[in-house]
Amino acid sequence: MNVAFTQDKDSLKATMDIPQQNAKNLPLLNVKFNDPSVYFELGSRIGVAKYDGKLIKDTIKGKFTQNVVEGTFTLYRINPKDTVTERLPYKVESVTFSNGENTFGATLTSPLTPGRHPVIVLIAGSGAHNRDEEILGYKPFKMIANHLTRQGFAVLRYDKRGVGESKGKTTAESTTMDFATDVEQAVKMLKTRNDVDTTKIGLLGHSEGGIIAPLVASRNKDIAFIILMAGTGIKGSDVMLEQKKLIMEKSGAKESNIKKSLQSSKDIFEAIRKNKGFDKIRKEIKEEILANYPKDTSKAFSKAEQDSFINLMVEQQMKPIQSNWFKYFLEYDPVPALEKVTCPVLVLFGEMDVQVSPQQNQKPIVDALKKAGNKDVTVRVFPKANHLFLTAITGNIDEYRTLDKVFVPGFLATISEWARKRCGLSN
Repeated sequence: MNVAFTQDKDSLKATMDIPQQNAKNLPLLNVKFNDPSVYFELGSRIGVAKYDGKLIKDTIKGKFTQNVVEGTFTLYRINPKDTVTERLPYKVESVTFSNGENTFGATLTSPLTPGRHPVIVLIAGSGAHNRDEEILGYKPFKMIANHLTRQGFAVLRYDKRGVGESKGKTTAESTTMDFATDVEQAVKMLKTRNDVDTTKIGLLGHSEGGIIAPLVASRNKDIAFIILMAGTGIKGSDVMLEQKKLIMEKSGAKESNIKKSLQSSKDIFEAIRKNKGFDKIRKEIKEEILANYPKDTSKAFSKAEQDSFINLMVEQQMKPIQSNWFKYFLEYDPVPALEKVTCPVLVLFGEMDVQVSPQQNQKPIVDALKKAGNKDVTVRVFPKANHLFLTAITGNIDEYRTLDKVFVPGFLATISEWARKRCGLSN
């Protein structure tokens, strides 16, 4: 989450963004700063959330409470290094395109030189991402667009369904295939422009975007090339199981707990496949919540209040696993699409990625492209890189917010040099 503080005359105000919930500019209440103490509240339908922390240099560490739930979290001062303060040496244009009932807000950056330019469409990963694929103050797509446009490419990036300036169905209501048709409509829009070289349209997809790019390329032979950032080469259910295993191992979980958690995930997957057995899943989730629930709360809350809160937490965890997106992603196998991709492909992985393991996904991707008869496949695994292609310490997701928000050395140059060569741009 992100918290922005502003001084308004004699009072301090603040807002909070929670990207995981697609929530932006939530007003915080009772914001107080009495050096070093920091306090604020966030109202919600399940009770006021309170945060009490202390400012230590550029970090605020504190305690979070909401009803009977307690926890700690730390806020780090963000000083994004992707901010471009000089006059940009390229054009920045707001554009839109549509796909059925969905309309998309987008940004197109393009070189100042006249004529038609090769163009790359950026495709974000899973979740409700804006056009910068923003997470924890990190804006990888903005940084990639800035670099590639300086290298002679036009770059289109857009807000995903139901995010920012995009309207219509939400990401949870949609599937990977739906997102692929969004990309196809973006490409269709680009083909109408007189500043785009329609013979040199490429796609760059991150994570789930790395599934969508080959899916689009397999259906549209006019895609000139694709770049896969941490794309997958196996079914979604297998990716999720490996992801959970690696994250728990990095977090120091006991082997017995890992096995239990993986079995719980398998039970969930089976319930979704058969569309039955959800009562058992609810029971397992409730048992896990109760195991970590504060014991001495009877004086502060009635049993009915506690039961109501716990049941709400259960349903909040049930909702995403019953979404259209989850059901589709679980069973989607990217191999059939990859086996039809014959355009040049750049495959990128982070050595320390725990969300999309290169050890699990690299070979299936390469094997599928070989089966397609693809003669132009380049693979690069970046040492010490995580899923966001930041220089990692452990690779685990809990360190994302603390890392320097700069791509690992050579990442941007690898993309631009490879793409420029495929588009015949002079060095």
